[in-house]
Amino acid sequence: MTAAGNPKAILGISAFYHDSAAALLVDGALVAAAQEERFTRKKFDASFPRNAVNYVLQEGGLTLKEIDAVVFYEKPLLKFDRLLETFHAFAPRGWQFFVKAMPVWIREKLFMKRMLRKELRHIGKDVPPLLFPEHHHSHAASAFFPSPFRKAAILTIDGVGEWATTTIGIGDGNHITLLKELRYPHSVGLLYSAFTWYLGFRVNSGEYKLMGLAPYGDPEARETLRFAELIRTKLVDIKGDGSLFLNMDYFAYATRLLMVYPRKWEALFGIPPRKPESEISQAHMNLALAIQMVTEEIILKLAATARVITGCENLVMAGGVALNSVANGKLLQSGLFDDIWIQPAAGDAGGALGAAYVGWHTWLGEERASIPKPDAMQGAFLGPAFDDREILKLARRYGAPCRQFADFAELAEASAAAIADSKVLGWFQGRMEYGPRALGNRSILADPRNPEMQKTLNLKIKYREGFRPFAPSVAEEEVSSFFCMDHPSPYMLHVVPVSDHLLTKAEEHDAPAEILHRLYRLRSELPAVTHVDYSARIQTVSRDTNERFWELIMAFKKCSGYSVVINTSFNVRGEPIVCTPEDAFRCFLRTEMDVLVMGNVWFDKTDMADLMARLPDTGSFGTD
Repeated sequence: MTAAGNPKAILGISAFYHDSAAALLVDGALVAAAQEERFTRKKFDASFPRNAVNYVLQEGGLTLKEIDAVVFYEKPLLKFDRLLETFHAFAPRGWQFFVKAMPVWIREKLFMKRMLRKELRHIGKDVPPLLFPEHHHSHAASAFFPSPFRKAAILTIDGVGEWATTTIGIGDGNHITLLKELRYPHSVGLLYSAFTWYLGFRVNSGEYKLMGLAPYGDPEARETLRFAELIRTKLVDIKGDGSLFLNMDYFAYATRLLMVYPRKWEALFGIPPRKPESEISQAHMNLALAIQMVTEEIILKLAATARVITGCENLVMAGGVALNSVANGKLLQSGLFDDIWIQPAAGDAGGALGAAYVGWHTWLGEERASIPKPDAMQGAFLGPAFDDREILKLARRYGAPCRQFADFAELAEASAAAIADSKVLGWFQGRMEYGPRALGNRSILADPRNPEMQKTLNLKIKYREGFRPFAPSVAEEEVSSFFCMDHPSPYMLHVVPVSDHLLTKAEEHDAPAEILHRLYRLRSELPAVTHVDYSARIQTVSRDTNERFWELIMAFKKCSGYSVVINTSFNVRGEPIVCTPEDAFRCFLRTEMDVLVMGNVWFDKTDMADLMARLPDTGSFGTD
């Protein structure tokens, strides 16, 4: 508190690229954080996060006038400098790109301070001081300051900020020092995104699809090994310390609105760029595996370098590449560090949180009073919450039959029984998650023992590509009973093998080339969460962090013997994760979900024939 008794408060903002967000610190404590897309219902919304700012201020009980500083997550002028120098370096290539980009920069982004003040005045007349840390400083702060470590090595990896694409630093107390950086156009994130585009997925959102496709590749196939060698020898020169140089003769993103030169890549790999939504061949799968292998090699080398130059036993990570949970699992199992903590909102949305921490610890110079356990993220449950009164009001408005449970234990038992009966359950509880993962408050849950459930969820609930895997949520204290892991993974950021005693080895040698036939083979006692390489992306659930979700999982154990459920985000393809009861109820009605539990209120689709008949045709869902 200040001398006058008023709290000190810092507002962090990320905006105008993708995944805008806002975060609020009050007296150094994380009060709220949310992405703009959840309010506007526009996936990856890049606009000024007016709704998110209003929400975090409301959650903190503050007005804009009471904020000590607003911190934007990067330096626009330094970014403009990079843009100009890049055009100069590659001239005359990129002239058309330059002509298109300059008017936008001169009209808007070059005068970011003025634009931010204009937007903030829609929220309050008195605009606080504006601060602009560097992009990777914001990422580093988002990784270190909420972590459980007083001292740690810091590794940030993404596409590009202003100039930096990768940094290695050290966090100590309330200080962050960035020691080394890799600069644009040489970028691990852009390398991975180039393959994302070439394999028919959308850049800045489809990278996780590429990661999910990679296990379908054959690691021993000559084609896979040839692809990996071509990447290492023709596209990227990887040094021993993990730094790299891209061969820009093959990459177009510096001068064009295109990631690569398609004809050169087709000549190199022997396959044309895959068109979105088209058939996926074995060559596509092998190419996905090849770039995943190379990316893992780079990340492990960077982490080893971070260990050597910082001497730290613990590592923290942020940046979009830190969401590569397959690489994270291998890094964790490598033993390079005693412990690893990854920011759950590792991408640009998390930059808002990091910016706020820079304002608190660097601008105000405040110390880290205590190091919270397990971390300061509160399970990433930092968004809006809604009570039963609001949920029942919605039910009355729709005329929807429902039941309110007075006893949560009874509700958990009923929910677990529905899951065990192969029903798909929408689970809407407490505060919304911050970051790309649903972690038990805005989730769709199902039975991992059901061999048909993976297909059902993808095709009838999520309306997405059938090859994509689902994650298991497991009671933290029992994770080692099911998976090769004895480390908490509360944010679904590690892929590890399923325990051997659960496996039923599929006959892979005669597997048909068609991807879905391969996927639907039985591989374990938990087939709906066991991927084709016998791995799973784990979320461990702690009773201390999310008691309701933990109790549901333990209720499922009572009726099934397994303290594991499928957990996927509560949304359909092309839409953000649901935020409000209205969002959740609409999603429930428009899909083949069986049951919706919001707070203590139970909705069953079998009771809603009359309501469903009254609904207008909602049409088809969009794509992402």
